[in-house]
Amino acid sequence: MIVFIHGVPDTPRLWGPLVDALGLQPSDYSAPALPGFSAPLPPGFACTKDAYADYMVAHIERIGTKIDLVGHDWGALIAQRVASLRPDLIRTWCVTNAVIDPDYRGHRTARMWATPLLGEFVMLNMRNQARLEAGLVQGGMPADLAREEVPHIDRTMRQSILKLYRSAIGLRFSGPWVSDLARLPSPGQLFWGETDPFVDLSVAERFAKQHNVPLHVAKGAGHWACAERADEFAGVLKTLWAKG
Repeated sequence: MIVFIHGVPDTPRLWGPLVDALGLQPSDYSAPALPGFSAPLPPGFACTKDAYADYMVAHIERIGTKIDLVGHDWGALIAQRVASLRPDLIRTWCVTNAVIDPDYRGHRTARMWATPLLGEFVMLNMRNQARLEAGLVQGGMPADLAREEVPHIDRTMRQSILKLYRSAIGLRFSGPWVSDLARLPSPGQLFWGETDPFVDLSVAERFAKQHNVPLHVAKGAGHWACAERADEFAGVLKTLWAKG
């Protein structure tokens, strides 16, 4: 069983091109919507990084078998946390265009979202769907994916994003999220869009070297390389899964 974890401001629709490229059937994978991201918020759900990690651990536990874990953006960070917390649940893991790195200080938008009042002001501008869609495409999201995703970026998602980023101080990781990376199981894999404007390729290169994890660079691709280069990513995943 494969488990896909989407990022921000995405939904499971992100995985459509990759699912097609892999030729998967619905019984082959699980791609849950994170609470607040086109999915209801459970009562009392805190929308923090630890709450989302715990949510995904519980989701994987219910599957009942070891899984191949794939995550993008915040889904990549949650995937690494889950694999660090519960390596016994993981057969293989692969993350794309985000890693837990104590030396990375977050991109500009992440820092704004993490700042009270400023983050709320930024979110007001995200209510204009046409402007938001254009901004995501400018940031590297494939246009067809942006058209699918933008209608689902509602008030609940915007508020969930603010809480999530503030729980991580705008993507500044420390403590157990960093130290527990020593427990990541093997095999693992990084897949990175070379021209990502949010998380520079050097972050992936540093992580790969420090943790001895293979890195595949999708030349000329951006932050959403997992969708933009779905066929290429599918080939990398198939190679990884053959090692598991």
